[in-house]
Amino acid sequence: MRAAGLIFSNIHDASIPELTSRRTMASIPFGGRYRLIDFALSNMVNSGITKVGLITHDNYQSLLDHIGNGKDWDLARRNGGIKLLPPFITAYDNATAGKVYTTRLEALMGVMSFINRCSEEVLVLSDCDVICNVDLSLAIEQHIKNNADITLVSAMVDTAEQELDAKAQVPVLDEEGRLTDISVYEGQQGKVEVCSDILIVRRAYLQRVVTEAVARGYTSFYRDIIYRNLGRDRFFVVRYDGFFARVNSIESYFRCSMKLLDRKSRVNLFYRRNQPIFTKVRNSAPTRYLPSAKVTNSLIADGCVIEGTVENSILFRGVHVGKGTVVRNSILMQDTYTGENVTLGCVITDKDVVIKDDRTLCGHETLPFYIGKGMTV
Repeated sequence: MRAAGLIFSNIHDASIPELTSRRTMASIPFGGRYRLIDFALSNMVNSGITKVGLITHDNYQSLLDHIGNGKDWDLARRNGGIKLLPPFITAYDNATAGKVYTTRLEALMGVMSFINRCSEEVLVLSDCDVICNVDLSLAIEQHIKNNADITLVSAMVDTAEQELDAKAQVPVLDEEGRLTDISVYEGQQGKVEVCSDILIVRRAYLQRVVTEAVARGYTSFYRDIIYRNLGRDRFFVVRYDGFFARVNSIESYFRCSMKLLDRKSRVNLFYRRNQPIFTKVRNSAPTRYLPSAKVTNSLIADGCVIEGTVENSILFRGVHVGKGTVVRNSILMQDTYTGENVTLGCVITDKDVVIKDDRTLCGHETLPFYIGKGMTV
């Protein structure tokens, strides 16, 4: 069965203001060459979805620069492809009477014209704060087999490795995989099953519940749609068992990124069979390692120049590490320049940061030292 996709690019911006002051959550750089939206888009494209609506809010210039016409995801198409959905294109579409949306349900109210024009019987809804590589085609098949109204994709999270916030949704299932209850995370320890905020929805059902939500003034998809209709409508859960991480703070962003230095995690995310993660392709020169360079257990993108020492770190394109400089347990985004004899530990630099000679900057994995875009230290 054909399906269309909807991606929410902005609704979690407030959870990580350091990185979203000049960009959306969807366009946060990750893993040396990717953006967070690459995972949601790739999950859909790998599952045969060729029509994707990208719901935007504001501050999305960086996102547009990255997406372009969608050709890197094979979405530059005459029919379907990727469509930008700014908030409330017309007064008719403005279901919330002038308010800019803040929740998933309010965002859906603003793009009902896109939903109504879709001919696909199934819609896949995805947030941009989760990092995973899930085969949605299997989940869609299960959704159809169960004749479900909504199918939630869940994942197991080990709280010893990843912190969960109070907004995380914890599903309760019966033996058939049907959703019987849903609650917020209450501090449970160990492995906890949570909703990944990837939902497969029958389009006709979505049209009905969103129209009802407008009439009744509902704002929360989980509380006002799913919880209110438990036991009456057909809600199911499909479990995903691969790499899963959620970015909900600067600390979680740092930890998720550092997980990629573990080969098992990296293979589990990027090298799943027939499920590549696509991103914008750039033709850059190879990285230059000068005689004084020493690099261990790090991810280095193209176009870098390394004269110093890099350990357990992630370097994006165009980073320069000066002579005598030591970079440990850090993330240096695109075109960061470090001078000579600099020491960095648990540091995150945004794009175009300049760190002058003889500087020492140090944070901690629970509170990394962040330097904003374009700053000079």
